[in-house]
Amino acid sequence: MDADAVRELIERYNDAWNRQDLDALCSLHAPGMVFENHTAGERAEGDAVRDHVGAIFAAYPDLRFATRSLRAGEDFAVCEWTATATRDGRRVEWDGVDVFPLRDGLIARKDVYSAAHRPRELPGADQA
Repeated sequence: MDADAVRELIERYNDAWNRQDLDALCSLHAPGMVFENHTAGERAEGDAVRDHVGAIFAAYPDLRFATRSLRAGEDFAVCEWTATATRDGRRVEWDGVDVFPLRDGLIARKDVYSAAHRPRELPGADQA
């Protein structure tokens, strides 16, 4: 894949995350895909990725990501983002980076590194 095609793939993937569309998201995974959130110490592989991501969506139904930067090569992408969600009745945000190695035009891994363990509370966003 050329870098433009990789960028378009990751943009579709990020859109599926923001829509919390598991079918669209998983259709972009290579067989044996690995999801690893290094900050949270979470890892899922293959078919277990769907259930793992589904549990994230169930816990945070308003979780959304805004891309700050997307770098793409022929077989990888790196995406910097800011996430927002409601946590314990408060709107919060945190920054992170996803590293995406690709295989045969699909996402082979999603390695997540983030500041989710110390989110920023959004002013005036108390939901309690």
